[in-house]
Amino acid sequence: MPQSQPTTFPEDFLWGVAIAANQAEGAFDQGGKGLSQADVVPHRRPTDYANLEHLMRVDEAGIAEAVAEKGTGRYPKRYGVDFYHRWESDLELLSQLGITAFRTSIAWSRIFPNGDDEKPNEEGLAFYERLFTRLRELGIEPVVTLSHYEMPLNLVTTYGGWEDRRLIGLFERYADTVLTRYRDLVTYWLTFNEINSTLFEPYTGGGIIEREGENTRQRAFQALHHQFLASALATRRAHEVNPGAKVGCMLARMTFYPMSCSPDDVLAAQEDNEMNLFFTDVHVRGEYNGVVRRHWADEGITVVMEPGDAEILREHTVDFVSFSYYMSMVSAANPDQHGGTPGNLMNGIKNPHLEASEWGWQIDPKGLRYTLRDFWSRYRLPLFVVENGLGAVDTVAEDGTVHDDYRIAYHREHLKQAREAVADGVQLLGYTAWGGLDIISFSTSQMSKRYGFIHVDQDDEGNGTLARTPKQSFGWYQRVIATNGAALDEA
Repeated sequence: MPQSQPTTFPEDFLWGVAIAANQAEGAFDQGGKGLSQADVVPHRRPTDYANLEHLMRVDEAGIAEAVAEKGTGRYPKRYGVDFYHRWESDLELLSQLGITAFRTSIAWSRIFPNGDDEKPNEEGLAFYERLFTRLRELGIEPVVTLSHYEMPLNLVTTYGGWEDRRLIGLFERYADTVLTRYRDLVTYWLTFNEINSTLFEPYTGGGIIEREGENTRQRAFQALHHQFLASALATRRAHEVNPGAKVGCMLARMTFYPMSCSPDDVLAAQEDNEMNLFFTDVHVRGEYNGVVRRHWADEGITVVMEPGDAEILREHTVDFVSFSYYMSMVSAANPDQHGGTPGNLMNGIKNPHLEASEWGWQIDPKGLRYTLRDFWSRYRLPLFVVENGLGAVDTVAEDGTVHDDYRIAYHREHLKQAREAVADGVQLLGYTAWGGLDIISFSTSQMSKRYGFIHVDQDDEGNGTLARTPKQSFGWYQRVIATNGAALDEA
């Protein structure tokens, strides 16, 4: 008899939305919270999005200036969208979507304000306990990230970020505290958000301040080794505290296509993909792949590893792979032959077959199916799309509604391709669309770059009533969830 194959999402599929504490909560100086690395990132108005990485850097002078400014000023992540005070009503509104999962993060500096405190901040612990308890009461599964670009600032300025091995023990203390406190409330944990960001954005991912004359890539790879160890130790502790806990890694997946069928371009794309996937290789296989080791040798990079490190990585691997997917990329052996400058956000060559968002991100729904199949073939572990969405400038119509057909189209086409991947045999746990409600943009700290299904009345300077209003996409996503994806086929 022919074997049956799934044709749609599983009945227990986790439909949800995702935010991050540093982009939503605000209240940067309330409830015993300490300054985080995100609290010193200013609002930027870049005009050259292809070179955005240069605008995302934070230096020592900038940190000192930000610390001296006690208020919110030009630091939007300090006020977010006031989720800290409005979380109850926000959850009530989000629950009307019918979501069964809500991804958020714990702000490390709410629990240990300086990162190296002897005792945790009870007020911070109590806040997240109330949040997770209410989610459970609403029948919504919390999906919680331990570290989402919001490490305590003191760990950056005093220790030098994750380059210092001492952060492993400090992270262990933090992880043990929250894993134990919320063991009956949280099943799904992610360790480090988009851990590969430490390589392309060292301050954001690793708390590394770039300095002239120093090899930043050397420092970043060393920091990553410490993060991998911390992730493995947190995974071990999660399973000790709650044998039913599910721990995942989280990668900003950048799937690369070759610019042509030239063997040189194909090899260039394979190289780029392997360098993106070595992060998940460490989490899933417990070892570094050969491509990254060759990079170390070719670049003269030495990653210091202590006795026992290899065993820790090998013995405490993750239960599932989660990732963000916003775009695909293009590789070529000789990029200068194709224009010479990046054509897709910070790197990669422009794909002539794809359209781009207002921020230059090339939109590729079929790339999500390709990515899911590729992950599944490589690891045979459950997969979870925990970020996917469209940043766009929204206009509020006279009737008070945001008619965001473009956002509906984006999610519809990506979800259709995710469904195709399920039919291909991929085990997909869920999909949490980025930004259930509008929040501060991570990269530019803009409010005008909106992702949510719920409009928040606030501008780039922090002005507005903060009123929450469902957009047209809210009702659409509500129908998709209620029909377990069947509404994706509606006209």
